[in-house]
Amino acid sequence: MASIEVKIPPMGESIASGILAKWHVADGAVVKKDQPLFELETDKITSEGTAEAAGKISLQVAAGDEVKIGQVVATIDASATADSAANSKPQTPNSEPAAAAAATPSPAVRRLAAETGLDPASISGTGKAGRVTKGDMLAATEKPASPAPAAQVPAAPPAATPQPAIRTPQSPGSRQTRKKMSPLRAKIAQRLVSAQHEAAMLTTFNEVDMSAVMALRAKYQDDFVKKHGLKLGFMSFFAKAVVHALREVPAVNAQLDGDSIVENHYYDIGMAVSTEKGLMVPVVRSCDTLGMAEIEKSIADVAKRARDGKITLADLEGGVFTITNGGIFGSMLSTPIINPPQSAILGLHAINERPVAVNGQVVIRPMMYLALSYDHRLIDGKEAVTFLVKVKQAIEDPARLIIGI
Repeated sequence: MASIEVKIPPMGESIASGILAKWHVADGAVVKKDQPLFELETDKITSEGTAEAAGKISLQVAAGDEVKIGQVVATIDASATADSAANSKPQTPNSEPAAAAAATPSPAVRRLAAETGLDPASISGTGKAGRVTKGDMLAATEKPASPAPAAQVPAAPPAATPQPAIRTPQSPGSRQTRKKMSPLRAKIAQRLVSAQHEAAMLTTFNEVDMSAVMALRAKYQDDFVKKHGLKLGFMSFFAKAVVHALREVPAVNAQLDGDSIVENHYYDIGMAVSTEKGLMVPVVRSCDTLGMAEIEKSIADVAKRARDGKITLADLEGGVFTITNGGIFGSMLSTPIINPPQSAILGLHAINERPVAVNGQVVIRPMMYLALSYDHRLIDGKEAVTFLVKVKQAIEDPARLIIGI
C-alpha cells in the first residue's frame, strides 16, 4: 500500500504558514488513526494535526520549523502494524556486545576525560554492564585524587585546597533562557502595539456594587446547577449588561474602516481567555438572543477549547466588543487595551468588600472597579461614560435587563 502523506491542514484564508511547534510522536513510531501527531502554532491560533490512517510514521520536518499550509510534514506507511514494528525491534544483546559497549566511553565521557585528564578505565562505572557514565566522571572530578602516602603533607593549609580554584563563574546560559517568540505571541505583541499607536485610546472608570448579582446567584445557584448542569457565574450578567448598554449607546458598537464608520447591529461579544500560549478572545455569538444558561455554556465551551488548543479561527473572528476579567487573578484596577478592529473593551476586576455611603449610612458592600477603554476617534467621552453607567445600573439592578430600562 502506498504511503499516506501528512499535510498541514487549511487554517483559514488569512493564514498561509505557521510553526510546527511540537511532535507528539517519534520518528518511526506506529500511530493509530485520529491520533494527535503534531502541534501547529500560527499567528492566530494553535491547533493539532491528527493521523488519517494507522501505520508507521516517518517525520520529514523538525519541531520548530516553519511550514506552509498544505506542506507534507510526514508520511505514514499504512502497511506497517504494531506487530511488525514489535518484530523489528533488535534482539537483546548478549554479554559480549554489552561488555564491548561498556568498554567504549560515550561521547560525553570522552569529552570530560579530555577536559579533566581522568582515565575512564580507572573509574568504577555505575551504568549498565559497568559502563562509566557522565555522572561517574563528574563525581570523580569533584573528589580530590588520593595522593601517594610519601607525598602527603601533615599540616596542609586550607588555602591549598584546589576546589575553589576549579570552580568557574556561571555562564549567562545558566541564569537565562532564550527561546524564539511563538507566532501567536508575536501576533499578540504586534496587535497590542498597533492598537496603542493607531487608536486614540482613553480609559474611563466607575465602580459597581455587586450585592444584587451576588444575592441572585446565592438564591438560585442550586436550582440553576440542577437544571443546566453548570454554575451561574458573573460573566453572563456582564454579557447581558453590555448588550443592554450597546443598544443604549450604539456608537460603542461601531468601528472605523478607513474613512468610514461601520455601525454593527449584532451583539457578538469576545471573552478574553488566558492560555499557556497567550491571550485569546473567542467570541460568543448573538448574546442578545441567548439566555443566561446559554451564555454560560458558550463561555465555558470556547474557554475550554481555547485552553486545550482546539479553538478555530472562526471562533476568534467577528466580535464587536470584548470583556476581559483580570479579577480572577486578583487585579484591583487596570486599563485594558482595545482588541482591533473593535472600538472598546470592558475590564472587570476583583470584588472586594469596602465601606461605601448608602442613603447617608456607611455600609460594607462587595465592590468592583470597572474600566472601559475606547477609541476616542469614534467614541466621545460622554458616550463612553454613559455606556459604563448603563452597565453599572444593569448590574446593580438586574431587573433593568428584564424590563429594558
